[in-house]
Amino acid sequence: MLIILFRTAILYVLVLLTFRILGKRQVGELQPVDLVLTFLLSEFLSISIQDTQAPLINTLIPVMLLIGLEILVSVLSMKSIRLRTLVQGNPLPVIRNGKLDQKQLKQLRFTVDDLLEALRKKDIFDISEVQYAIVETDGTLSVLLKPESRAPQNSDLQTTPADNGMPCLVISDGQVIHTHFKLCDMTDQKLENILKKNKIRAEHILLMTADRGGNYYWIEKAEKK
Repeated sequence: MLIILFRTAILYVLVLLTFRILGKRQVGELQPVDLVLTFLLSEFLSISIQDTQAPLINTLIPVMLLIGLEILVSVLSMKSIRLRTLVQGNPLPVIRNGKLDQKQLKQLRFTVDDLLEALRKKDIFDISEVQYAIVETDGTLSVLLKPESRAPQNSDLQTTPADNGMPCLVISDGQVIHTHFKLCDMTDQKLENILKKNKIRAEHILLMTADRGGNYYWIEKAEKK
C-alpha cells in the first residue's frame, strides 16, 4: 500500500509539472495534439499506478519524451505555417455573409442542432442575426453579428468612459490579499477607510473586489446556524 501511495504522489507531482511546462489551456480549448498528449499521459500514468512491479523509470522516460516532443512541435509550429496547419488545422466558416454553408457543415459533421446549440451558448437565439460564424481549430464557435444586431459601441455613441482598470480581489474568505493591491491602487489605509465607512470587518467578508476608480463590491459571509 505504501508503494502505491508513494508512486501516486510522484506521478501526481509529475503531471502538475508537465502541465505547468506546457502552458495553461482549458479542456474545451485543447488542440488535437494536446488531446493526444493528454490521452497518452493518462494511459501511461494509470498503468504505472496499477502495476507496482514495473520500475517507475519505465513511466518517467516516455512522459519526458512526450513533453519534449510537444515542446518541439510547438516551437516548429511557430516557425512553420504549413506544420501549424497540419497539426492544428484551419478555422472554417459555417456562415458567410448571413448564408449557411451546408457543405462545410457536412464536412465538419456538424448538424444544424449542433450549430444552434453553439449559438445559444453565446446568447444568440436567432440565426438570422449572424453575419459570420467560424468553427475554430479547438472546436469552439466564433460569431460576428450583422451590423443592425450588434450592440452599439462607445465610439458609436461618441462617449469615452473612464478607465478604471480591472476589478481585483482584495479580500477572500476574510483574508486580505495584499498581492493584488497594486492592480487596483489599493492600500491598507484605503481598505481600512472602506471597512470603517461600511461598518464591517474584513473577517466577516467572503469576497471584496475593487478597481482604480475607487469602486468596490463585497459579499458578507453567511451566518452560521
